[in-house]
Amino acid sequence: MKWIRSRIGEFYHKHTPSIRVPMLLFVVAACMIPLLIQGRLIAQSSRQMQVERRIIDVQNQCQILSNKMSRNGYLGNSGVDTSGTDTELSMLADIFNGRILIVNSGFRIVKDTFSLAEGKICISDETLRCFQGETTSRYDTEKHYFILAVPIADTVQTADARKSPKTAGVMLVTVSTESMFNMEEALLDKASLYQLTVFILCLILAFFAVGFFVKPFRAIVKFLDRVAEGGLDEDIAEESYRETKQISKAINKTLQSLKAVDQSRQEFVSNVSHELKTPITSIRVLADSLMSMDEVPKELYQEFMGDISDEIDRESKIIDDLLTLVRMDKSSAEINITQTNINALVEMILKRLRPIARRRNIELIFESIREVTADIDEVKFSLAVNNLVENAVKYNREDGWVRVTLDADHKFFYIKVSDSGIGIPEEYKERVFERFYRVDKARSRETGGTGLGLAITKSVIFMHHGSIQVESKEDIGTTFTVKIPLMYIPSTGKEKP
Repeated sequence: MKWIRSRIGEFYHKHTPSIRVPMLLFVVAACMIPLLIQGRLIAQSSRQMQVERRIIDVQNQCQILSNKMSRNGYLGNSGVDTSGTDTELSMLADIFNGRILIVNSGFRIVKDTFSLAEGKICISDETLRCFQGETTSRYDTEKHYFILAVPIADTVQTADARKSPKTAGVMLVTVSTESMFNMEEALLDKASLYQLTVFILCLILAFFAVGFFVKPFRAIVKFLDRVAEGGLDEDIAEESYRETKQISKAINKTLQSLKAVDQSRQEFVSNVSHELKTPITSIRVLADSLMSMDEVPKELYQEFMGDISDEIDRESKIIDDLLTLVRMDKSSAEINITQTNINALVEMILKRLRPIARRRNIELIFESIREVTADIDEVKFSLAVNNLVENAVKYNREDGWVRVTLDADHKFFYIKVSDSGIGIPEEYKERVFERFYRVDKARSRETGGTGLGLAITKSVIFMHHGSIQVESKEDIGTTFTVKIPLMYIPSTGKEKP
């Protein structure tokens, strides 16, 4: 069975049907199924009505004949001439294509229109109930006939019989409905021809209707083919239906994201080239200057070599940050989750950064609302918090402050890093997490920044399934808010920042 299922799956994968096929089948089925049901119901109801009408007709005729037989004493007097009545019975049987039996009070058949059972005993449920004064009928749907039992009243009346007349005999009528069944079959045959004609017409109309409905989706497919060939600058505006309008908006939104990613990638390559080339250019200029001078003083030589060493350190730091980003961008990036005391971790980070803050007389404040323990990668998360606090110190004012606040609820913990620094202009807030993006490039170079710190921070936070937001006012200060789940739940795919 597993082999058969796999083969069916492979066939379906190789021969994926068009959406037109199920739509075509649905439209045809929606038209034909009610038509078929209606035809069958009409045929059955027509036959049922004919059978009921035939039963009523036979019952009326038999009742008339039964009353006549009661008046003539058909079963009571042996000297009565019954030839006329027998003729009427035979004519009635022929008219309704049936058979009539006359059964006396001793359950003996005294008359059979087929002349086959006269003198024999007839005891049946219909006969017994009829002798109790009931007119009964039963229809056999499988053999297509019905039986009707009509009582024949006794001509001798007593005082008690006037209240409840005595039954002298039973008229047992069997009538075939085969002709009605044949008529139904003929009607169904004609209906089938009509249904076949309607089916062909529905198929043709459904084919053109489905083609008309699918046309907008074909336009979308053609547009996507052009996009696959490189036409990212086009926009699609297929608004034939609400669904195609929504799809068009989603595609255009996706294309805008792809354009932004492509532009970001180009800017990233350009920025990487620039950032890596700048230190090398500085080193070459310093080295060429030294080589072009004769009898270089020791002090100048040491100064140039110090500058060269600084540029090499800067180059090394850029490369290290790039490698860190590359490792985090990998879908298989490892994250070593351990349960960590966040309060102690933040205090340790602030302890390492206090000497840097003290040089500019910046106060580092740690405000712990409650004790927090969470599942994190201690090394990576320390790097993220360190980047946020270090940036708050570097881009701050003299005699300023940096406040780190730690809080938590039942599901997440929150770290806020606020400063009294220069702030970020409103138009740049959305771009501070881009790689190599600097609001103040001159200030960044003075502080030794690579422009990758916040990009690394965001990657780390997203690896922990968290989020980061920035609020800032120019010349007032900036606040970064980090939100991380207390319990780490591995995901099937890596979430992208």
